[in-house]
Amino acid sequence: MKKIFLTISSLFLLTAFVVAQETVYPAKDYNGLLFITNGTVHIGNGEVIENATIQISKGKIIKVGKDIAIPADDAKVFDVKGKQVYPGLILSSTDLGLKEIANGVRGSNDYQEIGEFNPSVRSVVAYNTDSKVIGTLRANGILLAGITPEGGTISGTSSVVQLDAWNWEDAAYKYDNGIHLTMPSFIQRFGRRGGGGLPPGLAGRFGAGADATDPTKQALEKVEEIKSFFRQAKAYLQESSHKETNLKFEATKGLFSKKQKLFVHADQVKQMLVAIDFEKEFGFDVVIIGASESFQIADLLKANNISVILNQEHALPATEDDDVDQPFKTPAALQKAGVLFALNDTHDESRYRNLSFNAGTAATYGLTKEQALQAITLNAAKILGVDDKTGSIEAGKDGNIVVTDGDILDMKSSNVVYAFIQGRLVSLDNKQKQLYERYKYKYSIK
Repeated sequence: MKKIFLTISSLFLLTAFVVAQETVYPAKDYNGLLFITNGTVHIGNGEVIENATIQISKGKIIKVGKDIAIPADDAKVFDVKGKQVYPGLILSSTDLGLKEIANGVRGSNDYQEIGEFNPSVRSVVAYNTDSKVIGTLRANGILLAGITPEGGTISGTSSVVQLDAWNWEDAAYKYDNGIHLTMPSFIQRFGRRGGGGLPPGLAGRFGAGADATDPTKQALEKVEEIKSFFRQAKAYLQESSHKETNLKFEATKGLFSKKQKLFVHADQVKQMLVAIDFEKEFGFDVVIIGASESFQIADLLKANNISVILNQEHALPATEDDDVDQPFKTPAALQKAGVLFALNDTHDESRYRNLSFNAGTAATYGLTKEQALQAITLNAAKILGVDDKTGSIEAGKDGNIVVTDGDILDMKSSNVVYAFIQGRLVSLDNKQKQLYERYKYKYSIK
């Protein structure tokens, strides 16, 4: 009888343990005083303050520095002596919350719409705050993200979200900050074999004339189609009244008033030159996403005030003629030219958690550590249009803060121990930690 009782008790405890581990709630607002003391504070703008204190009230940073008085009571104090304190990291452009299982379950994905021109599509309304991936990012110091649509030529609008929320309305940090355009490719997507065009078996799938297609001509025709769309939108918006409302043209209003940015997804030099031409013709505030060949025209990007989001640093070079470590060196080339750039992580298999380690690689190949940190904090905030609220640990900004045992840019030593979003201490638990604990329990591993 005792054995049966013990067995039932054990099963109950195991069940309770597993259920408890599956439950992670967004943190409640804390409106009192909060202090983070005695840490090495990396402001995010290049400045580092040793043994500093951060004072937060109602989610906002009030003071940062030394010799800040802490009241005897009625305050939460986190003594982080010996630890490193950073601004919350920002994932600049991602399908987080839109794509749960990259190539697996179709019903878990909601990242694109049918059609070529969809500027009125809003990605934020499809953002899933219950995504299992979100918790793994918080545990790696990523507290904000730019949620980006995909598909078609003009995919829709992106929004910035904070990663601790009940629903997309709670998560929204900045609505509809930009419209996303995928630039057509100027190169043949399929390699030629002895002058024969597409590989055997593929020509039939792409039509009898597929071999004869001139990719540059095709791309320029597409570019002219895109320009025609924006010209029509501009003419429409200049009219004082309309017989019929055109939702697609209405959605571009923010581009022409510069309340929104045009995020152009482009890697090739020719694609980026066309993006610069868009800036000149329409006066758009242009940001290039991807930009693997941007090091070749860094001075031109700077001269035209074009910002860059480098999509994936841990990758092979774009062309056979590039140095094998060119993706690692590109951030330093942009920094030297004075281009405003951010680093990103789009790796599907690791699900974007290695953002800080991309920055760490850039710090090994020419950037200082503070410059690399700025590329995933303040620079990213500037590009996304939220630098008035986040991106650095400065008075007046939200308390988006990460505390680590080691260097957040170093895969070996980085260990996030606290994360605060708008002054709330958020959970670092996630599905991967839950599975780790579950199987430690199963095999009695201490």
